Amino acid sequence: MISVLVVDDQVLIRAGLAALLRAAGLRVAGEAADGEEAVRLAASARPDVILMDIRMPGMNGLRATELILAAPPPVPKVLILTTFDIDEYIYNALRLGASGFLLKDTPPQRLVAAVQTAAGGEVLLSPTATRRLIEAFTDPPRTPPPAALDCLTTREIEVLRLVGRALSNREISERLSVSEGTVKTHLNRIMGKLGLQSRAQAVVLSYEAGLVKPSVR
Repeated sequence: MISVLVVDDQVLIRAGLAALLRAAGLRVAGEAADGEEAVRLAASARPDVILMDIRMPGMNGLRATELILAAPPPVPKVLILTTFDIDEYIYNALRLGASGFLLKDTPPQRLVAAVQTAAGGEVLLSPTATRRLIEAFTDPPRTPPPAALDCLTTREIEVLRLVGRALSNREISERLSVSEGTVKTHLNRIMGKLGLQSRAQAVVLSYEAGLVKPSVR
């Protein structure tokens, strides 16, 4: 059973999300009202997924996400809950390794599906919205030192470029005429070499490195 930690400073939102998740057959590992409590519960309850509000009093969701994803494995998947889909806080959370984001008006069935998708490792959610967000904060690209990608092979760089263009593993396999298993192997090696926590983080890096240009598919 997938376990979920719900983090939001508004008690009614927390209670509503918790009730929704339980009704869908998921286990609520805990509820937190701020980032500090979220970090503590993430360490003790070991949830599979965290629904993280970003703007909270005290320690905000961005700092909490950073601390949680920097902890020793197993590391939970973090989905950001937000009111606006273009927000530098969300962008920075994706850079840190958050798996994706959800608007607070997301329909219940989509929210549950997103949690299940994240828990299963398919962590790039709402590709169009995620891409629009990343493009808003990478024009011009924030190019890292060239050495940052030197550890990747030519094929791994190509896979990273296609991931940045929001292609699925199946689409990448068709584009490169290889199996989906081979694509997964390349992606796992990329993430291991670059120390990435999520597919969304790989998308951010592909833009920042200039592998993908805004509005180019």
